[in-house]
Amino acid sequence: MNVLITGGASGLGAAVARRVADDGGRPLILDRHPPKEEFEHMQADLADRRCAERAVHCLARAAGGLHAVVTAAGIDACGTLCEVPAEDWERVVQVNLLGTAAVVRAALPYLENEPHGRVVTVASTLGFRAVSDATAYCASKFGVVGFTRALAAETTGRVAVTMVVPGGMDTAFFDGRPERYKPGADAELNRPEDVAATIAFALAQPAGCEVRELVVCPSHELSWP
Repeated sequence: MNVLITGGASGLGAAVARRVADDGGRPLILDRHPPKEEFEHMQADLADRRCAERAVHCLARAAGGLHAVVTAAGIDACGTLCEVPAEDWERVVQVNLLGTAAVVRAALPYLENEPHGRVVTVASTLGFRAVSDATAYCASKFGVVGFTRALAAETTGRVAVTMVVPGGMDTAFFDGRPERYKPGADAELNRPEDVAATIAFALAQPAGCEVRELVVCPSHELSWP
């Protein structure tokens, strides 16, 4: 199974790539940075639609097609609406929402050529619950929720669509933030490998069976429900 993974060089994306490889699949990485493991990859900035589209086509053609896409790339810019520079705020939406749409749009012709093509998008518990100082992230992830649900309706019977909704994960996602925006020392966070296992579960469903939406979070996740 050829699986294109955005954000596959680190965090959840890297965990998904490793799980795909362990399951006998072929991970194809699209990221701004090269992966640490020797997986096929192309470097691209998801905020640049044309660059992202070219990378999808190059990876798909080199691999002889795509069986699935997992959109695991995501960034954040913490702070109030007036504190976050407009360029940083807009980049969150460009990467998380518009980048997701660009990659899926470019991949769909390949997925529709397969008997069981699949898309797995990665939303967030903050795609359902809004919090202060996260307008960019919430806007982007609320958008991913709407995009994925509409995509599932649009591609019914042609491409299977799953939305994974993770809570907090123990990744570098929180690095570089002001302390007030980092999880506390006693915070419970999921391992990215465990979230990757839920994505693998969605990818492994038989023809005609789809996991449409799946929430996976720590037992004491504060942002869910």
